Amino acid sequence: MKDADSSPRVGGWTRFVTARPRLSLLVALVVTALAVLAGSGVADRLGSGGWEDPDAESTYATRALERAFPASQPNLLLLVDAGEASVDDPRVAAEAEKLAARLAREKGVVGVGSYWRAGPASAPALRAEDGHEALIAARITGDEKQMGETLDRIAPELRGAHGPVRVSVGGPVAVRHEMQTTIQEDLIRAEVIALPVTLVLLVMVFGSAVAALLPLGIGIVAILGTNAVLRGLTELTDVSVFAMNLTTALGLGLAVDYALFIVRRFREELAAGAEPLTAVGTTLRTAGRTVLFSALTVAVSLAAMLLFPQYFLRSFAYAGIAVVLLAAAAALILLPAALILLGHRVNALDLRRLLRRGRPPAAEGAALDRSGAWARTARVVMRRAPFFALGTTAVLVLLGLPFLGVKFGTADDRQLPSSAESHVVQQHIRDGFPGSPGGGLEVLAEGRATPAEYTAYKERISALPQVLRVDGPLVREETAYFTVLPEGEAVDDPAQALVDELRAVPAPFNTKVTGAAAVLVDSKDAIAERLPAAAAFIAVVTLLLVFLLTGSVLIPLQAVVLNALSLTAMFGAVVWVFQDGHLSGLLGFTSPGSIETTLPVLMFCVAFGLSMDYGVFLLSRIKEEYDATGDHEQAVRHGLQRTGGLITAAAVILAVVMVAIGTSRVTNTKMLGLGIALAVLMDAMIVRSLLVPAVMRLTGRATWWAPGPLRRFHERFGVSESDGPSAGEAAVEKPELARDKVTARG
Repeated sequence: MKDADSSPRVGGWTRFVTARPRLSLLVALVVTALAVLAGSGVADRLGSGGWEDPDAESTYATRALERAFPASQPNLLLLVDAGEASVDDPRVAAEAEKLAARLAREKGVVGVGSYWRAGPASAPALRAEDGHEALIAARITGDEKQMGETLDRIAPELRGAHGPVRVSVGGPVAVRHEMQTTIQEDLIRAEVIALPVTLVLLVMVFGSAVAALLPLGIGIVAILGTNAVLRGLTELTDVSVFAMNLTTALGLGLAVDYALFIVRRFREELAAGAEPLTAVGTTLRTAGRTVLFSALTVAVSLAAMLLFPQYFLRSFAYAGIAVVLLAAAAALILLPAALILLGHRVNALDLRRLLRRGRPPAAEGAALDRSGAWARTARVVMRRAPFFALGTTAVLVLLGLPFLGVKFGTADDRQLPSSAESHVVQQHIRDGFPGSPGGGLEVLAEGRATPAEYTAYKERISALPQVLRVDGPLVREETAYFTVLPEGEAVDDPAQALVDELRAVPAPFNTKVTGAAAVLVDSKDAIAERLPAAAAFIAVVTLLLVFLLTGSVLIPLQAVVLNALSLTAMFGAVVWVFQDGHLSGLLGFTSPGSIETTLPVLMFCVAFGLSMDYGVFLLSRIKEEYDATGDHEQAVRHGLQRTGGLITAAAVILAVVMVAIGTSRVTNTKMLGLGIALAVLMDAMIVRSLLVPAVMRLTGRATWWAPGPLRRFHERFGVSESDGPSAGEAAVEKPELARDKVTARG
């Protein structure tokens, strides 16, 4: 047992980290410079898709059709507008034929067809109902990067005025390419907004401009390092461009969290009279352990996305795990080295002194005041614990009720601003064309069959409800395909139901269905199949980690339940705003009437991990005080007093970063940024401030109970922030209290 007044020793990890601080920072500078070089151009190598299940029936059918019938699934649509003339006007038809012929000569373009080539009887879905617009369809081949390069080469020559017609470029390949370009531009704007605002907020929190720059530096190192990791991963697998947004958000947000926690503890130790090296030693053994533990809990939540087959979700796991671990490593290696070199100069350039008007500056040790605002809040909450527990739970559940009406869909052109060219083209098609041109269903037929068998099968699927028309079959050797145009939207509920009906139609050959609605059905099935395993993984590992931190059986259960409860407002707001379209004018987006299938999974994993981040900070302080005094209520008040302001400041800064991400013109990115910002603020200001103290007051000393075998397991393998009282605590406590703590600990 360590005496209450003994000084923490410098050794082990502390000695390794701080032995050569200048060398550590120099190596970090070199590694960061290499990361900049390694990560350059990463955005150009990222994909804008990844929502489909690579092992699904629809994916197999799509690839088989691309091999056997390259023109079967057009991904490029040219909207030809004849103005006041009819698309059947000879001058219009001649110009359209020239455009189609020019397009067919382009390298990387196959399967060019049009309303004019097929004729009015064969391609009615390619002609607008008012007769003034028609479509030219084609397929651009290659991977996403090659398709983007081809589109960049041919689109400028195709769009615009051509004699009597005006051409606009659309289709899935144009939507994806425009989405990728928009995300890259929006990310730069988000960084321009987030970095200076974050710096201002850090100055307000620390007062010292020197201290404020440290978290920002850690965040930049984490972001640049993650870009290099993603660049390397693009050589091995597909990575979504959307992951870049998470890199920026978590890189800044978690770096600020970890650096705030470490720098705050270091300044407390300095204010209590410790030497810089001793202060760093205490900080690493206490706050440093908590930061490492917190990073593991966040990484676990993000790692759950690796269980899903869609590379969109897996990309966020790659980016998230990398940026979390890099932020923690920078905070635990580079930051202590910088603090050793700065020493007391960490408090330099105090920009708040002008506001004090002659008042002496408050020491960091003042945070130990047990009668502060956060301690008084905890006291009030615990005095009326049933009211606050039931009231906050009811409010959170009420805010989450809109999620019961969620409808899942795919990411389409409506993710883009209403002024985007590809969005305009698709909107014209939705509003003015019969059926779903470019968005129909394809039925792949494999196996030997006679013309009569093909005809009989076609008649059976033509008789299904919601089928507008069936084209085909187009036969090549023992492979054929039919095109089925559904009535209404390409991916609405009837279209999804039609997918199941088509798959159930008997046939004398093997059939597989693909198309936008089929991809959505298979994606939903893949998520539903793996969701229980992902939820169980997060729950079990979180329970284990929190048990290792606290040694309690009840606290891990509380942490999981309360963290999940803190996310209800986010999910309710996502449906109310982005699905139902409320505030769409204010926020500048077009509601598609559904939520992209993978978004709730992504938002849950990210927001749950961030909630655990704040939960670990609070629980570690409560546990430290409880170990020292054995007073449960005092431990809760002390823990909230010591971390309430810190967690709130970190949450506000992270929310600012997420709101900056939420200024994106792409709806999914806007939803991700604004939704997680709301979840973070609700967690910090409602759950951590009100619900956690109330629940812990209701559970009382039973909060810390564990059966004998588990208690002994924790004593051997558990993690504790407390390594004896810090210099700050020893300086403000009376000797009698210190002796009492030793007795209680014994």
